[in-house]
Amino acid sequence: MIERRGLRRPSLTARVLGTVLAILLVGGLLVAGSIWWNTRAAARQAYDRILFGAASDIAESIRIQQGAPVVELPVSAFELLAQAPDDRVYYAVLGPEGRLITGLGAARAIAPPTREGAEARFFDDTLDGEAARFVRVTRAFVERDFAGSVEVVVGQTLRARGAMTTGLMLDALLPMAAAGLLLTLLAALVVRSALRPLDALVADLAQRDPYDLTPMPADALPRELGVMLGAMNRFMGRLDGQVEAMRTLISDTAHQLRTPVAAIQLHGESAVEETDEAARGRALARLVARTRSLRTLLDQLLSRALVVHRTDSVPRTPVDLREVALEVMERDDHAVLAPEAELRLEIGDAPVLVRADAFSLQEAAQNLLGNALKHGAPPVAIGAAREGGRAVLWVQDSGSGPEAEVIARLGDRFNRTADSHEQGTGIGLSIVAKVASAFGGKVEMGRNAQGFRAALVLPAEEEET
Repeated sequence: MIERRGLRRPSLTARVLGTVLAILLVGGLLVAGSIWWNTRAAARQAYDRILFGAASDIAESIRIQQGAPVVELPVSAFELLAQAPDDRVYYAVLGPEGRLITGLGAARAIAPPTREGAEARFFDDTLDGEAARFVRVTRAFVERDFAGSVEVVVGQTLRARGAMTTGLMLDALLPMAAAGLLLTLLAALVVRSALRPLDALVADLAQRDPYDLTPMPADALPRELGVMLGAMNRFMGRLDGQVEAMRTLISDTAHQLRTPVAAIQLHGESAVEETDEAARGRALARLVARTRSLRTLLDQLLSRALVVHRTDSVPRTPVDLREVALEVMERDDHAVLAPEAELRLEIGDAPVLVRADAFSLQEAAQNLLGNALKHGAPPVAIGAAREGGRAVLWVQDSGSGPEAEVIARLGDRFNRTADSHEQGTGIGLSIVAKVASAFGGKVEMGRNAQGFRAALVLPAEEEET
C-alpha cells in the first residue's frame, strides 16, 4: 500500500488566520474598489472645473468687431490648462454654422454633440488617438451688426487625471495595507494566546500514565474549552468506571473461584483414592454439590459483569416493573432452586413505570427471588407497586430474615454465609445494589408482619398520555 506523505491537516491556528486573512482580503478589495471609484470621480470633477474655467475665460474674451467675432486668447486660460503639464491640449472657437475662428491641438476639428439650450456640455472623445475630455461653452451675441452664438470647445488628455487617481489611491491604500498587516499580526497573537490552554491540555495528556483517568482541571480554561473538557472528563469517568468494573470482576472471580475449585479438586481426589464404595459415593455427591455451586457462582459473576456493562452502555427506556415481575415469575429457575416452594405474584392494574434497562431489572429481580427461595421460608411472593414518587419491585418470604448486622453486610464484595459452604447472598445482592445505583435507586430490606422483604426502589416515571 502506498502511503500518502506530506498531507497534513491544517491546524486550528492556520484555519482561524486563513479566515481572518480572507475577511481582510475581501474587505480590502471592496474598500479599494470604493476608493478607486471615489478618487476617479474626484479627479474628474477637479479637472472638469479646470476645463470649464479655461473655456469660460476664452468665451469671455470674445469681442464683436465690424460684424465678426474676434478672439483675444487670455493668459489665464492657458495658466489653468498648464496645471496638467503632461496632457495634450485642444481648443477651438466656432462661429455661426460651425465656422472655425481659431483653434489648436488636433488634426481634425472636434465636433461636440449638439444640445439645445445648454450653456456647458462635457463629453469624451479622442485627441490625436488618445482619450481626452472636452467641454463646450456657448456664448450668445445680439449686436447691431451681429446676432448669433459662438461656441468654445476646450479639451485635454487624461494623463493628469490618471496620475491624480493613482496618487489618491496610494495615499489611501498604503495606510490601509499597513493596518491590515498589523491586524493580521495581532490576530495571530490573539489566536495563539487563546489556543495556549489547548497546548497545556495536550501536554497534560501526553505526560499522563495510560491508566490515569482522573478528571483534568478546568478552572483556568475559557468557557468554550471548559465545555469540551467537561465532556472529556465525563467520558474519562465512564471509561474509568468500565475499567474499575473489569478489575473488580477479575478480582471477585479470582477470590470467589479459589475455594470452590480447591474443594472440587479435593473431593475429586478423595473419590479417586477412596476404596470404600459408600465413602466414594458420599465423596462423589459432595463433588456434584460443589459443581452445582460453582455453576451458580459462575452464572452470578457473568450476570454481574453483563449488568455492569449494560447499565453504562444501553439506552434507558420506560419499563413497567409489573412486566419484570411477571417475566421472572414465568421463568423455570425457581423450580430448580425450590421445587416445592409456593410462589405468588402480586401486581395491580396501574402501570409501575421506571426509566431503566429491562434486562438489568430482570437480573436484579431474579437474584432477589433466588435469595428468598434459597434462604427464606415459604410462601414467597414477588410484586411491583408504586408508592408515591417511588416504584418498588419487591420479593417477600415468610421467614424472619437475617440479623441486622448481617443485613448491613449483604451485597458487600466477598460476602459469604457463615454456616454454609455454598455461595451466599453477597454476589446476588451486589448485582441488585449495582442496578439500583445505576438507575438512581436503592435497595431496602426489613421485616414486617408478613415476614422479610427485600425491595429494589427506583424513581417512578410518569405515564405518557
